[in-house]
Amino acid sequence: MMERRAEHGFTLLEMLVALVVLGLLVAGLAQGVRTAFSMWSVQTRHIDQAAELDGAGRVMRALLSGMQPISPTGFASGAAEAPVIAGDASRLYFVGDLPMGSGTSRRADITIELQRGRVVLLWLPRDSGTPTGPPTAPGSTELVRGVESLEFAYWLPAPAEHGGGWLVRWREPALPKLVRVRLQFPIGDGRHWPDLVAAPLLWTPPAGSRSPPATSEH
Repeated sequence: MMERRAEHGFTLLEMLVALVVLGLLVAGLAQGVRTAFSMWSVQTRHIDQAAELDGAGRVMRALLSGMQPISPTGFASGAAEAPVIAGDASRLYFVGDLPMGSGTSRRADITIELQRGRVVLLWLPRDSGTPTGPPTAPGSTELVRGVESLEFAYWLPAPAEHGGGWLVRWREPALPKLVRVRLQFPIGDGRHWPDLVAAPLLWTPPAGSRSPPATSEH
């Protein structure tokens, strides 16, 4: 009598073990994908933030370095005999050349200030007004968002025996020697802004020897 050969196959226990192992592999793969995606998102956000700060720094340095020795007028004009620039600790208003692309620029009244946590650039072309009507509304561009404070300071040279000093307000009839821009971000924000210091190209020494109508920063 011939012995019947037994047929081999997977038992129920072996199939359950295989399914558990497969489930663990799929779960590990999904977790790895989520981790990689999270790291990619964080890296992308950091790159975008760094690019935003770098772009804002380049724009502000170019504008501050290109200040013109012309009294501001237009949408933020002050007294009849306005100084060359009007600046305090949180707002700066001056005349400069605004880049328009393709290597061209346009003379404009420019303001840099903090609005609801955003550093914004406001500008009004100096030829936008008409003899019979008011000037058009100023243009606006966001430079940096999520900012806690914006601080300007203005360097006033002085005789060697007295030294110079950073002023928190500028109303002199000339351009400052240097302008410093300092940004601070909320606690926990990983961004860092090194102090930006720009030198106006057309700097002229303050007229006369009178003391500036401002207090030095300590």
